[in-house]
Amino acid sequence: MTNQAAIGYPYMANRLFRKKTVAHILSSAQSAKSGELEKVLGVRDLVSLGIAAIVGAGIFSTIGLASFNGGPAVSLLFVFVAVACVFTALSYAQFASTVPVSGSAYTYAYVAFGELFAWIIGWALILEYAVSNMVVAISWSQYFVSMLEGFGIHLPGWLTMAPAYASEAYVKLQEQGIESLTKVEQTAALAYEHAPRIGDIPLIFDLPAGLITFLVTWLVYIGIKESRTASNIMVAIKIGVILFVIFGGVFFVKPENWTPFAPNGVEGVLSGVAAVFFAFIGFDSISTTAEECRNPQRDLPRAMILCLLICAVLYILITLVLTGMVNYTELNVKDPLAFVFEYVGVDYMAGIVSVTSVVAITSALLVFQLAQPRIWMTMSRDGLLWKRFAKIHPTYKTPSFATIITGFMVAIPALFFKMDFFVDLTSVGTFFAFILVCAGVLYMDYSGISNQSRFRVPYINGRYLITLGLLIAIFGIYYYGTDIIEEWRQLTWLDILEHKLLIVIFWLVWGILCVMGYIYRFSLLPVAGILVNLYLMSQLGASNWFIFLVWLGIGLLVYFGYGYKHSKLNKDESAAK
Repeated sequence: MTNQAAIGYPYMANRLFRKKTVAHILSSAQSAKSGELEKVLGVRDLVSLGIAAIVGAGIFSTIGLASFNGGPAVSLLFVFVAVACVFTALSYAQFASTVPVSGSAYTYAYVAFGELFAWIIGWALILEYAVSNMVVAISWSQYFVSMLEGFGIHLPGWLTMAPAYASEAYVKLQEQGIESLTKVEQTAALAYEHAPRIGDIPLIFDLPAGLITFLVTWLVYIGIKESRTASNIMVAIKIGVILFVIFGGVFFVKPENWTPFAPNGVEGVLSGVAAVFFAFIGFDSISTTAEECRNPQRDLPRAMILCLLICAVLYILITLVLTGMVNYTELNVKDPLAFVFEYVGVDYMAGIVSVTSVVAITSALLVFQLAQPRIWMTMSRDGLLWKRFAKIHPTYKTPSFATIITGFMVAIPALFFKMDFFVDLTSVGTFFAFILVCAGVLYMDYSGISNQSRFRVPYINGRYLITLGLLIAIFGIYYYGTDIIEEWRQLTWLDILEHKLLIVIFWLVWGILCVMGYIYRFSLLPVAGILVNLYLMSQLGASNWFIFLVWLGIGLLVYFGYGYKHSKLNKDESAAK
């Protein structure tokens, strides 16, 4: 038994971490002829899809919550997160120009770190795209219901909300009385009270969220050309609305609303990191359309950087305008863009924002519904998922089965869960993917794979700069972070393990990167991407990690139950390295 274990464990480890060559990945994509994907996307289409994905529910809903927690200073958080995303986007761009296939970070991890890491990233991306779309669908429902009410059409409350929200409002009504409830909570409590019942169970669900998900899934199913056209139209409307709010709202800005700039301090600003990061999720999703691009090696890097820069500027401006028009304490609402105009008495502008927001938010839903099936398709090609996920529709040239499954996976939770349950769930897996992509660029530089890239992350020798940055951070905390130092002095080892373990890991990783960066002359920008994403990851709450670990556990069961045995590398060891 001991001898078998001695032989078996190294063999299993080799299989878990076997990597794919770039040449094999490209040849596999080209040989997948069972209904080839259509190559119709250019750089303008990709920028449009990127903006569609990024500027979705984030700017139309979660931006209000982030501003409520952090005050006007949340605009600086947008800058910080945007910088983190630029470092990461550069790394994505290099991988996309080297491995232009639809697997995105999943495929990139396969090249750099091996099969197990690729599976973990692919599984995490499924969570990212699905949860993002659940939030977008619920946000769309809220705007749609608000728009209908503006026209005098009132849907029954039990058809427009999550059962948990209605139940909580009803309990609050019973305990504290109707005077303690907001108008929205009163509606929810009445919905719970008057909903039809099956036995003792009230029949409450968010019908508009489910319907829009199925509608967009159908659009994605029937073809990439149709999806591209719809996306371009909706993005034009979306950008128009945002510019309308910025230039219309600037006349109502009161500078005194920006004081205090950070009313809840640094902690208040950072408490919105999950919501702000959610607002930037999406630039990576366009890499899943690589096999439908006319020139992916040229256009994908350009599109990623352009859409991210455009969206960052829009976010910063819109945050400053919103917090300038009304006090930040008023922004804990579901539709902040419409609310601020109602607040200043310009109801017709609020109406325009509400109507066009319904159309504009749909574009984000469209892009993520495009992305997820293509991740599944690529994993299925590699043998890690069942063959049906790789099936291409003979007429529509889309991954048909994977698209249908995606529709149900998003629609059913969107019918029954609250939005704030989902907002914090995307970030852990996404940060993990971003960190591995940045680290993968360092591996590509070391192994020489970067020489095959048409686009490369600009090289800045980090041999000394990584260490210099660490020293500056330490001295900055020592001289200016007295509150932080005092807090740490009061912590026991148990407190550190329970509440500060991730930030300890962050500093340890930075120290390790200093040593490795000195030895291998690491490029500074990918290292900066690793550190910024790791820091943001360390600020996430326990609920984020719990859900991610549960999801990861399910994924590992699927991998070892099916993917490990059916991996294509089992049949073609020459493709591995």
